[in-house]
Amino acid sequence: MIFIASVLDPRNKFEYVEGALEELFGEEKGKKINGEVYAYMNSLFGEYLKKYSTESWPQSPSSSTSSNNTSNTPSGSVISASKIRTNLSLKKQKEDNGNGGAKSELDKYISEEQEPYSEEFDILSWWKTHAPRFPILSELGRDVLAIPISSVASECAFSTGGRILDSFRSSLTPKCVQALICLQD
Repeated sequence: MIFIASVLDPRNKFEYVEGALEELFGEEKGKKINGEVYAYMNSLFGEYLKKYSTESWPQSPSSSTSSNNTSNTPSGSVISASKIRTNLSLKKQKEDNGNGGAKSELDKYISEEQEPYSEEFDILSWWKTHAPRFPILSELGRDVLAIPISSVASECAFSTGGRILDSFRSSLTPKCVQALICLQD
């Protein structure tokens, strides 16, 4: 997930991850791991595509609120403007994607230039700003980048007993140890 988070950083993308993996593991093994990261990224994006692509479009004209923007067709049925916009949007998306698959959203993101490196760069704000261009990928980015990464187990972070009692303080009385733990000193 750390590599996926790095790919979702528009300053890094796959170029940085590929270079870092080759530096860490050597060229051959680094390329293999990079391929696995790419496959996992595609798989994860596929899961988000299934989850969010059906929720983003209205199911039927009756499910939306009533609109004054309607027109009659030659057959006499009424079509709302929002239905027409939805159909045009879907048609445009299929044309942009070639075969209609939404993987091109991921491909478009990866193929774009990297953002210039800056210490003040806010990744979550970038994804919020670019959500209209990458709606599904922005959901993925929001979820992955919100995961707090820590290498310390939670009980270890809040447990002070091991830091109070060490080999040099093993002769302290229980009352003194209790006072040290309560004072966190």
